[in-house]
Amino acid sequence: MRVIVFFDLPVLTEANRRAYRQFRKFLIKTGFLMLQESVYCKLAQNSFVADSIVDSIRKNKPDAGLVQVLKVTEKQYNKMEYIVGKRMDCVIDSDERLIIL
Repeated sequence: MRVIVFFDLPVLTEANRRAYRQFRKFLIKTGFLMLQESVYCKLAQNSFVADSIVDSIRKNKPDAGLVQVLKVTEKQYNKMEYIVGKRMDCVIDSDERLIIL
């Protein structure tokens, strides 16, 4: 499964910008990869793990703004179409258990 987080956070005040930076750093620190600005994705082994990821996002959400979470299967994720641009190959984003670098 994949957990995709979409967020739109205000950055008008210094407190807003700090909350934005903290939330973004939380996502990166917990293993999320950026798909595009304000859209991050993380691989989860199963639905139980995906639910625990969503719970941790709830606990670390900023006070203001919009944060949305979408859980999709790997098959659904792989059907994503790139209309403009292309998939980044430099990012290791695989469901394989063993990656040899």
